[in-house]
Amino acid sequence: MEKIVILLQMRVNKELLIQELSFKTSRSGGKGGQNVNKVSSKVMLNWDLEASQGVDSDQKNLIREKLANRISKEGLLQLDSSIDRSQLKNKELVIERFLNLIEEALKVDPKRIPTKIPKSIILERLDRKKRQASKKSDRRWKHEE
Repeated sequence: MEKIVILLQMRVNKELLIQELSFKTSRSGGKGGQNVNKVSSKVMLNWDLEASQGVDSDQKNLIREKLANRISKEGLLQLDSSIDRSQLKNKELVIERFLNLIEEALKVDPKRIPTKIPKSIILERLDRKKRQASKKSDRRWKHEE
């Protein structure tokens, strides 16, 4: 199972993914004083999952499943960053967040193997139930003739 996870992660071409990204800039709120009113420092990243050549169909299905709440009806993954005053720094931050998001989405959770309940625990629980039942039956009113 670990080999599959590693293979899925290795086949993602990060350079190709970065080339597929499109960016929009806009004015950002927050700190920056007069700079906020003049400079478009907020960066919005758009990535078209369906048109992407950087991931194969299995990976697309996995991304679509794990990031369903982040992908729009048109199949676009949208992220934005307005943390820094610099547009370049915000672009770097949003690219880093995007790559981390894709990497996390492609991780396949290992299948859980249910553990077997030990026989001693089962017998202990049954014994406890019998004691509780006898305690309750002793409390019952018995009609004597």
